[in-house]
Amino acid sequence: MASGNEIRKAFLDYFARHQHTIVPSSPLVPANDPTLLFTNAGMVQFKNVFTGMEKRPYTQATTSQKCVRAGGKHNDLDNVGYTARHHTFFEMLGNFSFGDYFKERAIELAWNLVHKEFGLSKDRLWVTVYHEDEEALALWKQIAGLPEDRIVKIATSDNFWAMGDTGPCGPCSEIFFDHGPKIAGGPPGSPDADGDRYIEIWNLVFMQYEQRGPGDRVPLPRPSIDTGMGLERIAAVLQGRHDNYDTDLLRKLIEASAQATGVDPDGPQAVSHRVIADHLRASSFLIADGVLPSNEGRGYVLRRIMRRGMRHAHMLGAREPLMHRLVPALTEMMGPTYQELVRAEPLIRQTLELEETRFKETLERGLKLLDEEMGRIGTDAPLPGEVAFKLYDTFGFPIDLTQDVLRGRGRTVDTAGFEAAMQRQKAEARKAWAGSGEQATEAVWFEIREEAGATEFLGYETDTAEGRVVAIVKGGQRVDEAKAGEDALIVLGQTPFYAESGGQTGDAGTMSAPGVKVTVSDAQKKAGELHVHVSHIDQGTVRVGDALALAIDPARRDCIRANHSATHLLHAALRRRLGGHVTQKGSLVGADGFRFDFSHPTPLSDADLRTVVDEVNAQVRINTPVETRLMTPEKAIEAGAMALFGEKYGDEVRVLAMGRDLTDDGGAKPYSVELCGGTHVRRTGDIGAFTVLGQSAVAAGVRRIEAATGAGALQHFAREHEVLQQITRSFNAPAEEVPGRIAALLDERRKLEREVSELRVKLATGGGGGGAAPAAREVNGVRFATRKLDGVPAKDLRGLADAVKGEIGSGVVAIVSVSEGKAALVVAVSDDLTGKVSAVDLVRAGSAALGGKGGGGRPDFAQAGGPDGDKAEEALAAIEQAIGQRAAA
Repeated sequence: MASGNEIRKAFLDYFARHQHTIVPSSPLVPANDPTLLFTNAGMVQFKNVFTGMEKRPYTQATTSQKCVRAGGKHNDLDNVGYTARHHTFFEMLGNFSFGDYFKERAIELAWNLVHKEFGLSKDRLWVTVYHEDEEALALWKQIAGLPEDRIVKIATSDNFWAMGDTGPCGPCSEIFFDHGPKIAGGPPGSPDADGDRYIEIWNLVFMQYEQRGPGDRVPLPRPSIDTGMGLERIAAVLQGRHDNYDTDLLRKLIEASAQATGVDPDGPQAVSHRVIADHLRASSFLIADGVLPSNEGRGYVLRRIMRRGMRHAHMLGAREPLMHRLVPALTEMMGPTYQELVRAEPLIRQTLELEETRFKETLERGLKLLDEEMGRIGTDAPLPGEVAFKLYDTFGFPIDLTQDVLRGRGRTVDTAGFEAAMQRQKAEARKAWAGSGEQATEAVWFEIREEAGATEFLGYETDTAEGRVVAIVKGGQRVDEAKAGEDALIVLGQTPFYAESGGQTGDAGTMSAPGVKVTVSDAQKKAGELHVHVSHIDQGTVRVGDALALAIDPARRDCIRANHSATHLLHAALRRRLGGHVTQKGSLVGADGFRFDFSHPTPLSDADLRTVVDEVNAQVRINTPVETRLMTPEKAIEAGAMALFGEKYGDEVRVLAMGRDLTDDGGAKPYSVELCGGTHVRRTGDIGAFTVLGQSAVAAGVRRIEAATGAGALQHFAREHEVLQQITRSFNAPAEEVPGRIAALLDERRKLEREVSELRVKLATGGGGGGAAPAAREVNGVRFATRKLDGVPAKDLRGLADAVKGEIGSGVVAIVSVSEGKAALVVAVSDDLTGKVSAVDLVRAGSAALGGKGGGGRPDFAQAGGPDGDKAEEALAAIEQAIGQRAAA
């Protein structure tokens, strides 16, 4: 019996032998189709190839594509576990031709695979074709030799595929397998075709037209092929099973669930094991592809899937969280093919455990309320919508979970009443917002948030995507369009652009469509979870509802990622070097570098800085993976995670662990663990290099470090090296001798400065042959000595004044020095005269004559200055006049 893994490999190898390129599965979050919640078919990643918007280096491809159908029109959630073939997660095997081969080759490849390679009996295979597709009918008869009564013409849209109201489209041809008369049901096209006997295993889409509008369909110049075969379905056929859940793809998970709960996998509660197996696969792959549980969009669908599986675990009697314990069984089976499961296993397990722990706390209370309400109403009456809304609003029961509980009791829910209660709550929220003071000025964003929901951020996993415009704002008002040359704020349903928060700057990049080009200079957060793109329309017109190709500036984002991850390592290094009192007080992370504010009372010494830089670079070099986990803020902080300063956290947070604690003997303890919603490198080695550019004081007890990583650090090193080379050339000495040479020069300079100062004193006092000592004249009984100098620095004037005062004994000394048109002034008063005249009063009188404003000092010495050096003599005269007035008094 071929295993599921062997079947997948055989399919891909078969088409590889026939010149098809094996293309890896795309993520479950479709980056190129904003109309889809999740990737639900193999062709989704090739959508733009089919429309001609994208070129690939191959024209034939084959894939095994991860798919989820649990939201929107493709929602199989309610049936999962109760039927043989409904799943939330499944794998779609497919082969594709982009304008290369067409119907004949597609049918030949399909028939040879199922009949010759897989060995399915011709007698058990049926085919359908679109009723107008005579070409396909003739080819099946020719290639497969099937009788015409087993080639069924279907006249409905089931056998005509279209990408949308416009775009590529074409007829389909489906291959069915007959499971035999022991199973009820009729062949395709018959009245009882909905039975389970005849099962579709492969759908071939012949993309041969373009739908331009209603009634306007033209042939495509290069017809293409898109096929899809469910791995679970073909595995059931090849393994001799009728039920997908009996294949090894799901049976191993069912048995793991049975072993963990002690409940028979095939007994009365078999449905619960099936639900758990399916939902475990869907939840794990969604988490691995970047979706986390929330109350919005994709996260809400994930939460519904998780909680439905967790309720069935509760029904099986599991008193402790169960689903996270089954992840290793899934990883063992599918990890070799899908490495993202292996990489994300810690995050998957922690997210499932956290969600189940929280849900179990409310599940029993919610079920008790449900039982009480069902006891109050009639046996046939549906559950009132108000009660269903209370379960949703208070206990976190999605409406379909309530429906699933009641389904087992043969009851229904008043869904109209549920929706009415939901709308009433939204109306009350609008009123509360409108009356919230300053917040009311941004009511436009709340309105958009309520209508469109939160923006889906795809930037953890991708740098490019497609997004649909849900709102445009200009001048604070919503508009329908923005034209070339205009600035606008654009809101999209999904985006890879990170919106500024947590200190990380917003992304920049472009948005485009045929004839439309938009430059995005920034992305900001509004109303909590809206990503608002600050945009300039370069070409064309952007309208609400348009689908745009989105691309962030990847080089800029890489720099931001490296800098942001470096802040985490820096924080940890500072705490290790300086102590546990160090906590982050703020940061600004950009592309060129970052600044990091932290609590610490004194500047870091050179040794401190060197140690911190060395530690961070050591973590960069060991190149450990950066791991993301999901936890409650309380649990995360209890586990040692550092919270980001000023950040508001919800019920669940992303916890980033990076580096390796080299002092830990086990080697498993991370170097840094922090709560953070920003974007980060995948491995610490991606930071490249780290250096500190400088440090400074921000406030009392708060220091700031400015730093750079990667290219920014290398540029800094290059600039410093260039300066060093210039110095070594100037000294004509090797670099290692330069510090000694500079120290000697500084010593020599200080010596010369002392000599110059001494000479100035001699000059001012008349010593050294530089002239007579300043004459001291009597002013109302006070000896007054003055001196006017040129070019003497202000810092030397005090020493000169003291020297002159020593020469004249009792009296007042005033010295003014003029340099570059400005004047510096000092006044010294001997101690015996400070009761009569104050140096402060005198210097202010002189400063006023110089055009200055005041001055300061003590009664025995004061200094000032002024912008008008030409008034030096007037300043000395003003001081003399002031002495006369004060001495006379």
